Amino acid sequence: MTHKSSVKPVKKNKAEEPELEPLCCCEYIDRNGEKNHVAACLCDCQDLDEGCDRWITCKSVQPETCERIMETLSDRLRIPWLRGAKKVNISIIPPLILLPVFLRVASWHFVLGGVVLTSLPVLALWYYYLTHRRKEQTLFFLSLGLFSLGYMYYVFLQEVVPRGRVGPTQLALLTCGLFLVLFALYRAKKNPGYLRNPAGNDRSVGSGQMECLNRKGQEKTKGFPGTDTPGSLNSRTPKDGLTGSSRMLAGSPTKVKEDWCAKCQLVRPARAWHCRICGMCVRRMDHHCVWINSCVGESNHQAFVLALSIFLLTSVYGITLTLDTICRDRSVFTALFYCPGVYANSSSALSFTCVWYSVIVTAGMAYIFLIQLINISYNVTEREVQQALRQKTGRRLLCGLVVDPGQYNRGFLRNWHLFSTLGTRPFHHPAEDIV
Repeated sequence: MTHKSSVKPVKKNKAEEPELEPLCCCEYIDRNGEKNHVAACLCDCQDLDEGCDRWITCKSVQPETCERIMETLSDRLRIPWLRGAKKVNISIIPPLILLPVFLRVASWHFVLGGVVLTSLPVLALWYYYLTHRRKEQTLFFLSLGLFSLGYMYYVFLQEVVPRGRVGPTQLALLTCGLFLVLFALYRAKKNPGYLRNPAGNDRSVGSGQMECLNRKGQEKTKGFPGTDTPGSLNSRTPKDGLTGSSRMLAGSPTKVKEDWCAKCQLVRPARAWHCRICGMCVRRMDHHCVWINSCVGESNHQAFVLALSIFLLTSVYGITLTLDTICRDRSVFTALFYCPGVYANSSSALSFTCVWYSVIVTAGMAYIFLIQLINISYNVTEREVQQALRQKTGRRLLCGLVVDPGQYNRGFLRNWHLFSTLGTRPFHHPAEDIV
């Protein structure tokens, strides 16, 4: 009997072996764990059928049904690939379709151009707040940014260069600027400085250990003024997802305390925050940037600022070349607001519309770049600025454009020196000297 019972599992494993056969290029394993085919993307979808029936009969569709439909579509939207169809993120598709259509429509008349170019930032902000409130990651803005770069360059090559006003050197400079922007974005997209549990310390801290840490932190901070004030930047609130202990670093009381993150199950160093969208703690987190679909932290802050600066220079240079071509004998600023006959043909109209689209995007990026320069000059992160505004602990300068908490400010020159060496300092250096 014992011998037979040991043989049965072997036969069962052999029966399950056909399920592990390699997939063809059009097959995939869906979210239910079943084998499916790309050609059956619209088959057996009860939620979609129900939603279409209610839409045809002019009945309202429940939000839960819409969410299930979107989940099903996102799971079935795939492209054939080696060893199984690959899933395509549905959020990258709208910019690829809507941006060329909107810009074409805007080039028909200056009134349509004003309406479309005004509505585009409004729609982008609406989508940003929608995804930010749901704490969801999205590739929409990354797709929009990359496709905007490619489409503007395509229009420049097709509509501006053939007019003969752009020389080979100018075209080479613009192309180099475009590739430098892409390279800087690639560097900025890398790991921003995620905090992970060290090997061998993956066990979560128990309640007894938490109480011990609390007692030690109270003993160390006792008698040191200003080390744990309620208004300090490092006194986290429950909204930040923290439950637990705060303790001072061993040594001088001037060192900034570390906090325990219950979600990541680790002790965070000073100036590290938990990103609700990425779901991880980031060392010296500045903010979560939707344009790169990643956080800006200690490891990629320099690349992020570099990408902004190169983009601004390249965009302004491209706008100048385009306006100089389609609006001759006029200054750039004058041609931007007054260019007679620009809507006489579709080529110049589309180029002029793309110029205004680039101006709007460049103005938004210039504002972000200005805020970054100010924060670097005062050695403060955007996350700390928002925290200081909520707790009313920072000084407002330059009509509120600058918020200086004063906790890490070491002077203009030293702040920029610290930023230039960001990410090169060892982990054991004092946290207050890390930009």
